[in-house]
Amino acid sequence: MEEIKIIAETKEDLYEQLLPQLFSLVGDESNPIANMANIVAALKQTFPYYSWVGFYLFENKSNELVLGPFQGKIACTRIAIGKGVCGTSYQKRETIIVPDVNQFPGHIFCDGDSKSEIVVPIIHQNKIFGVLDVDSHNFNSFGETDKKYLEKLISTIAQKIIL
Repeated sequence: MEEIKIIAETKEDLYEQLLPQLFSLVGDESNPIANMANIVAALKQTFPYYSWVGFYLFENKSNELVLGPFQGKIACTRIAIGKGVCGTSYQKRETIIVPDVNQFPGHIFCDGDSKSEIVVPIIHQNKIFGVLDVDSHNFNSFGETDKKYLEKLISTIAQKIIL
């Protein structure tokens, strides 16, 4: 396995270089846990402002999102649908960017140092499976560039991360 190497001047350049490497990384691997683990590791390694990155996956029997592979501090294990940023993104089936988590009604503080967040739903063949959650210890860390590329990442590799 070759290390992911990226040299870029802008956030967009980082994504443009990282995504093809991620697609190649998961291309021949069929195990969703291995793929999710490598994706979060690569994202956390590439973006120094990501303080936490991971997956929450829908569990039918509990009707909740359950923690999946992640990189960062210990996290909340279960999140109710419609609660916090992750549960709201899942319920609305849309990406949510939160510049200041203190301003998001019902935000769940798994990491008290988290300041901003982006959550992207995992949708494949019109069915939702969970979310990709990314936090930062800085305010206003995420914007339209992150949304564009993280959505592209998830839509391209969704079938490789579905349990």
